[in-house]
Amino acid sequence: MPNEKKLAVLIDGDNAPASRAAALFAEVAKYGLASVKRVYGDWSSPTLNSWQKILLKHALVPVQQFAYTKNKDATDMGLVIEAMDLLYSAKFDGFCLVSSDSDFTPLASRIRAQGLAVYGFGEKKTPEAFRNSCDKFIYVENLETLDDVSGEALAVGAGTGGAGGRPVARQPIEGALKAMLYKAIKDVAAEGGWASVAQIGSYLSQTNADFDPRSYGYSKLSSMLKELKGVHYGYATGDRSQMYFRKTPWSDLVVAVREAHQNLQDDTGSASIAEMEEYLQSRLDCAEYGFPDLTALLEEMHGASIEDGRLSLKAKPPTP
Repeated sequence: MPNEKKLAVLIDGDNAPASRAAALFAEVAKYGLASVKRVYGDWSSPTLNSWQKILLKHALVPVQQFAYTKNKDATDMGLVIEAMDLLYSAKFDGFCLVSSDSDFTPLASRIRAQGLAVYGFGEKKTPEAFRNSCDKFIYVENLETLDDVSGEALAVGAGTGGAGGRPVARQPIEGALKAMLYKAIKDVAAEGGWASVAQIGSYLSQTNADFDPRSYGYSKLSSMLKELKGVHYGYATGDRSQMYFRKTPWSDLVVAVREAHQNLQDDTGSASIAEMEEYLQSRLDCAEYGFPDLTALLEEMHGASIEDGRLSLKAKPPTP
């Protein structure tokens, strides 16, 4: 593809698991073409044996970095020097830095200052400074585990990311996570309150570099947003590939429901839902708000009680 981004993938062999290499490059392919793929480390050390076994399979170029001084990481320095050489060659659109080491924080910041994208890959123990210095940071635990050393794929389903490839259970969307998603929808919403999944995802990546639905047990952002209470979704006219979300405007809905209930209630204070649906037919399209019918909408409405097809509402609190 002529417009595909050219990426340089630089791997800190001392701080990156070889067992995730296949999934790593599959993830890199989402962002562009891996034009350069290098692994840095002291290849005389047995700690890099797992990387040695998969060099040819992934067309990786090993770069030797001798540990000249004990407790000094020559690998980091070698990677940084070559990264700067590649940066000044002006042949790349972005860099993928694979490490869980915070020492690469200044490098990521320098590359971004040059106007290039930086995609970080590392374990969940990666320090916050390095994660936030990247345009996007991906936890390797969230990648599908493919055992390159043995050649056997570990059976891992969608929405994985636990230690050793164990599936991550879906976490409830509440607290800070819920507030973050609400704010993302609000801040990118166009007129009418609608925001596309692509816009929401872009906003979340910019404000939280390490945000990834897989960390919470969801395979995709759209799946996560569908579970978010208080929002509903729809599609672009004639294009079901474009999904949009918006917060449910309960203030408007409550006004309409209370008006219908007040006009149709009997002596017991309840009203027929079927009659209310007919009353609201011309002004309230439940499907537009993500509900199949009025009953489904009322089941989510605070203060509504449904019994035998009739609705009772808690008294509206007096205005102070």
